[in-house]
Amino acid sequence: MITSHFRQHTIGNEVWCSGIGLHSGLKVSLRLKPAEEGYGIRFRRVDVSDSPTIPANHGFIVNTFQATTIGFGGVVVSTIEHLTAALYSSGVDNVLVEVDGPEVPIFDGSAAPFLKMIDRAGVREQDSVRRFLAIEKPIVVQDGDSFIQARPCEQLRVRYLIDFPHPKIGKQEFSWALDNGSFGRDIARARTFGFLKDVRRLQTMGLAQGGSLSNAVVFGDQDLLNTGGFRYSDECVRHKILDFIGDLALTGMRVLGEFEVRKAGHGLHSRLLTKLMSRPDYTVLRPAHVPNVFAASAISAITGRLGRSETL
Repeated sequence: MITSHFRQHTIGNEVWCSGIGLHSGLKVSLRLKPAEEGYGIRFRRVDVSDSPTIPANHGFIVNTFQATTIGFGGVVVSTIEHLTAALYSSGVDNVLVEVDGPEVPIFDGSAAPFLKMIDRAGVREQDSVRRFLAIEKPIVVQDGDSFIQARPCEQLRVRYLIDFPHPKIGKQEFSWALDNGSFGRDIARARTFGFLKDVRRLQTMGLAQGGSLSNAVVFGDQDLLNTGGFRYSDECVRHKILDFIGDLALTGMRVLGEFEVRKAGHGLHSRLLTKLMSRPDYTVLRPAHVPNVFAASAISAITGRLGRSETL
């Protein structure tokens, strides 16, 4: 018998929301709709002629500056990572995301509003089995002192380290594993963050037009500008894990592996996806082939062998 963890899922009902785009500053409406088995996560720009659809897949990433942007034929949807992280952690494999603008709403800068939206919709099991992307041997992508190393593991685990020369951030490290409820408890509420000097620079470039203290953690030269303080003492590194999960969702599969990430961002995340998906260094697993130890330890989770390393 194939258990629920190994079957595909979609949402139970259509749900709708609206908000402001972080970079565009535009008001955007977003609708999640149930989708058939094997559909994956796809974004439809309903404000564009013929309503083109863009798969949330690594092959459609067109920009990773300040956010993950997917596109096709000149039509784009940006800042998708908080929504894709919420969908992935909730175990949603198939969904149509309709949006009437070029960017997903930022809300409070975290994934928590999207989790609430998915909770309202419900999650429904489907008949088809999922595909699993298993890391078969260590593999590394690196850029200076930033790197991501993936190793074999029978569940999804992430250890992330950041180091910013700011008195309110400094060096932060957090280790996290995807299991039942861990994303909502440990990661989802962590907000995007930035520095006031960078926000001003981005705004002159036409970005961060919707940014404010209500949707981001913002640092001045020495202090945190948000009067409410942090949601977690190490909120910044937890948000980096949130972004990483959102980008990892663009494999289109459930991922089994342990990831050590140091001082990375969307660009390096994307390079990892490209390497994983373009080489025979991974195996797509069907449920019958998933190791028994994984089935025993992770079967209740709705969301969530060794060789030489290689460097890209």
